[in-house]
Amino acid sequence: MPRTKEQFEAMRMATRDKIHSAAIKLFAKKGFAATSVQDIANSAGISTGLLYRHYKTKDDLFNDLVTYAAIGLEKIIETFKTDSSPIEMMGQFTSEIINDFKKDDEFANFLMIMNQASTVDNQSTQVVHLNMQSIAMVEQTAKLIGRGQDLGQFKEGDPMEMAIYFFASIQGLSMLKLTMNERFIAPSPEIVTAFLMK
Repeated sequence: MPRTKEQFEAMRMATRDKIHSAAIKLFAKKGFAATSVQDIANSAGISTGLLYRHYKTKDDLFNDLVTYAAIGLEKIIETFKTDSSPIEMMGQFTSEIINDFKKDDEFANFLMIMNQASTVDNQSTQVVHLNMQSIAMVEQTAKLIGRGQDLGQFKEGDPMEMAIYFFASIQGLSMLKLTMNERFIAPSPEIVTAFLMK
């Protein structure tokens, strides 16, 4: 029986997910320049021809991943702009990050790619946008911390310094997770936010 349009779309999305997972892992481990299209296809378990049906170039694939990351940051920034309790938002955000570290390497790999994107020469519009969203994320987190300080939920200190410290900690944890592999122990959210909580 011939496949339906929905079945073809599901297969297309499943292939794209395989490509994304393989690319994220390889870009994080080997770097963008050292990763070939053949490497990605092999890791995804597909032919290079099939990969090229989804992405014309490796740059297109990288930019798609970067766009996905920027959209994720935009959602978090919008959440941090709401009137919800700062202590609850920081606690939930940190818990989600730690749970992602415990689940698998994908989030840590994604953070490494975001880091690489910020240092690329001749940045695409997608990379420029991601870098702008990364800065906006830190700035919005600083505003959230300042609001939490005003409410007596967080320790005193410069909110921007505290936001930068928080994200530096998360970046450092992602590097350690990928370096230590199975020996890595994800710290509790309470340890990660101990510098902030009263």
